Amino acid sequence: MNALELRITGIGAWWPQRGDWPQLRAWLRGEAIGGAIAARPPAGVLPQGERRRAPLTVLLACEVAAQACAMAGHAGADLPCVFSSAHGEVAISHDMCATLASEPLALSPTRFHNSVHNAAVGYWTLATQCHEASSALSAWHGTLGAGLFEAAVLACAESRPVLFTCYEAAAEGPLARVLGADSTQALALVLDPDPAAAGSRLRLRQHATTATATATAAELLRALALQQPAALALPAGIHRQLEIEITP
Repeated sequence: MNALELRITGIGAWWPQRGDWPQLRAWLRGEAIGGAIAARPPAGVLPQGERRRAPLTVLLACEVAAQACAMAGHAGADLPCVFSSAHGEVAISHDMCATLASEPLALSPTRFHNSVHNAAVGYWTLATQCHEASSALSAWHGTLGAGLFEAAVLACAESRPVLFTCYEAAAEGPLARVLGADSTQALALVLDPDPAAAGSRLRLRQHATTATATATAAELLRALALQQPAALALPAGIHRQLEIEITP
């Protein structure tokens, strides 16, 4: 297939001990970092009541999405969006499984509501009053690559900027052993197909292969932080990978 070419006009990030993209970028560059990191993402885009009740994955996704939109100079209401997560809300899934095993009638409908895979994008679109297209996807180890590719295809097909968000929360108990989800992190990118837009240039090509792609979200963000030409290959599904070329 032909390569997709876009510009990254906005970046949001929440990493362990790095609460936003400027802090993470400085850390990746080996620069000094100042300021305290909040214990949980502030997710100021959410109303206070919703923010108090929302699970960690929703806070993560909404926080980085808002960061990326602010950097790109777009209102969240104006952008189609693709949200992706390999595991979704693992803490609530663990809690529901434990409740079903011990006291099934005590299962809370509210807990179930927040456990669904599109909960984060639902909170985001409601909070920003976004009526544009939105989707939530999972592709196991290929979630980042598959989500990034879907957002890029949408941006190029519609000739407009698209918000891409990918987030994961660490699991505990049996789910941690099964899923291997041992870190809490999130990133968001605003992808613009306009070649005149400011930002790093991204060239994407997805193809079938039996080779194993091994690049990670951290490596993608490191390449963006260092502002140097880079080539990465992300897993993007079963026997598929996403080749990425980054040019500052």
